[in-house]
Amino acid sequence: MTAPQHPDNKEKAKEAATSVLPDLPCWNLDALYRGIEDPQLEKDIQIAREEASVFSQHYKGRLPTLSAVELGTAVCAYERLQERVARLGVFAFLKHAENLVEGKVARFRQALQEQLTDIEKAVLFFPLELNALDDATLNKACTQDPTLTRYTSWLQALRRFKPHQLSEDLEELLAEKALTARLAWITLYDESEAAMRFRVKEEDVILSEVLHQLSDEQASVRREAAHALGKGLAAHLPLLTTITNTLAQDKALEDRRRGFRAPIDARNLDNRIEGEVVQSLVESVRAFYPRLSHRYYRLKARWLGCAKGSEKLDYWDRLAPVPNSSKRVIPWAEARATVLAAYDGFSDEFGALARQFFEHPWIDAAPRTGKMSGAFSCPCVPETHPVILMSYRGRTRDVMTLAHEMGHAVHQALAAEQGFLLSQTPLTLAETASVFGERLTFDLMLERTRDRGEKRALLAGKIEDMLNTVVRQIAFLDFEQKLHERRRRAPLSSDEIGDLWMETTRESLGDVFRFDEHYRCYWGYVSHFVHAPFYVYAYAFGDGLVNVLYALYREGMADFEDRYKALLVAGGSGDYKALLATFGLDPLAGDFWQRGLLVIEGMIEQLEELLDDKEDA
Repeated sequence: MTAPQHPDNKEKAKEAATSVLPDLPCWNLDALYRGIEDPQLEKDIQIAREEASVFSQHYKGRLPTLSAVELGTAVCAYERLQERVARLGVFAFLKHAENLVEGKVARFRQALQEQLTDIEKAVLFFPLELNALDDATLNKACTQDPTLTRYTSWLQALRRFKPHQLSEDLEELLAEKALTARLAWITLYDESEAAMRFRVKEEDVILSEVLHQLSDEQASVRREAAHALGKGLAAHLPLLTTITNTLAQDKALEDRRRGFRAPIDARNLDNRIEGEVVQSLVESVRAFYPRLSHRYYRLKARWLGCAKGSEKLDYWDRLAPVPNSSKRVIPWAEARATVLAAYDGFSDEFGALARQFFEHPWIDAAPRTGKMSGAFSCPCVPETHPVILMSYRGRTRDVMTLAHEMGHAVHQALAAEQGFLLSQTPLTLAETASVFGERLTFDLMLERTRDRGEKRALLAGKIEDMLNTVVRQIAFLDFEQKLHERRRRAPLSSDEIGDLWMETTRESLGDVFRFDEHYRCYWGYVSHFVHAPFYVYAYAFGDGLVNVLYALYREGMADFEDRYKALLVAGGSGDYKALLATFGLDPLAGDFWQRGLLVIEGMIEQLEELLDDKEDA
């Protein structure tokens, strides 16, 4: 069913109604607040401000004198305050994501962030003073009070940062300066990207549209879109270069103060993952480049008609539809039914959770000018429901994106029972449910496809998605690491950043591709580089892990559904190695990542066999 329209979304609904997919839903954020003029916003800000003041007066400087029960009470009060603050911040983020170029909303978000920073500053002492407690004192308290015991994993994650935390006055300064430093540059990037227009066929189009045209069935459309994307980014290259240099240097300065040796170290610590596990993942994927991406794209070049051994693929043909790809626009109702059937097929409970998102206005799927590009599922806060944002255009890839974000949403809904501090899943497991849900949906679509040509095309599309998730994301990580390392020594010019981009791209995709100068700017639209440095390896981690988990599921592992649900319900309350051990898996084992990569290689071999089989070709 189509989600009911909220009054604030009338204009969005009107725009969506003129498209070829008129039934696309828009979300309703009333579960948080009824718009940016809602008087409850100011009331909650005032409540949070008062709670922070009382909390500070009651606990600041007193933690060493508290009993275990009193310390547990303090953690619970801190969690309630953090959830109230998060509710306000999430609402501002979601309203901004609806329309990045609407000045009124941007000003609302900025003003709210400034107020929330003041509130956060008042309680910043608490995690710092918790970390100042010696291990023996805190461990003893955790054994004496059941409430505090429940937060053990949160306390352990907090104490991982102990060697890197600064004095309270410096931490306060960093929190205050973030609004006019890092967050200001991120906002500038987001608003600039949303305002960018790309000239295609005498028409100015937004970023999501020009990216969509890179997978058009007509080579001429892909070529024009590719050049338009490059020209459009080049026009903003000085700004993009300045933002990148500034944010990289901002990170380097903070890393230096905190004692992080490598640019990626802070991300690994936040993800609660050992650097050697990430390095093992990176080395494994890079070793498989020739067996995965190089091999597949040589196959695609031949499939598209290039002469073997002589012709190359133009870079705008990387996402070109392969022969027999479906040209049909998939209606939203069909996409919904397919995703629900896939989730129902795995578990009635998972299907029921997913169904709620279609029965309520919890998804914003209509493409429109100003809307944040990409897709996400936002957990909001535990007492409300997650919401999904995407731009649905009726392609098979869009169905996969819907299945992916639905996995996040189901995961977030299950983990909500842990409460605010313990429900936030570290990136080691954050992409598990999304990739798993995507795989369930793909297998269902493949099973339902009877035409051999369409089956080949569907399989090729999934391989390409997996290469984008694994190979491309590790190449992105390689690019980021080189850029940040270089930036520690000196600012990079646009040409130098372009050189790094081309170097990592060529290594990962192989010598089958032919590039031109337009492609040198493409790093500029990858928002993860700006929003969350080094986040990208989470996608490769998740895909590799799910490939192994999914094989266990298909092999019929006993109690798989119960083990899998327990992994998702845990949220951030458990150690990822202990959770994976319930499946008999160890990410530190030498062959762990190879097992997942071999799944992709096996799918490429399966496609090669289908192509060699001339029946119905």
